[in-house]
Amino acid sequence: MNFQVTVLKVLVSYPDGFAVMADLKRDMAILATSGRDWAERTKRLGTRVPDLDIFSQALVERLNGGWRITQKGRAVLEFIEARPCGPEPVAEEAPSARPGPAAPALRLPAQRGRRRRECRQRRRIAREGVQPNAS
Repeated sequence: MNFQVTVLKVLVSYPDGFAVMADLKRDMAILATSGRDWAERTKRLGTRVPDLDIFSQALVERLNGGWRITQKGRAVLEFIEARPCGPEPVAEEAPSARPGPAAPALRLPAQRGRRRRECRQRRRIAREGVQPNAS
């Protein structure tokens, strides 16, 4: 797993690009243990900027017990995530006998929080029920 790329990806998922160290460590641990897909993806993205150094290049700043991605960091992340102009070499996959379901997309911390709030709100509405109109 490319640590530098992962830090940028995690920070960009937070509002204002700022995360306290506890949240950043937790999200990094989740991604580090999520399997080969994430490690391969960050490694592939990291090869597009081999001399990436998030602190010396001022892509991330340390402040108030956390880290924040800078505008320059957002621009670099957009650059490394952009599709290259030329065709990328495609790895040959062995055809499977039965295609399995696609893996769900990994939710970023900001998305998880929004979904939790929406679920709580739906449960609260369901508990309260619809009030009958007294006509």
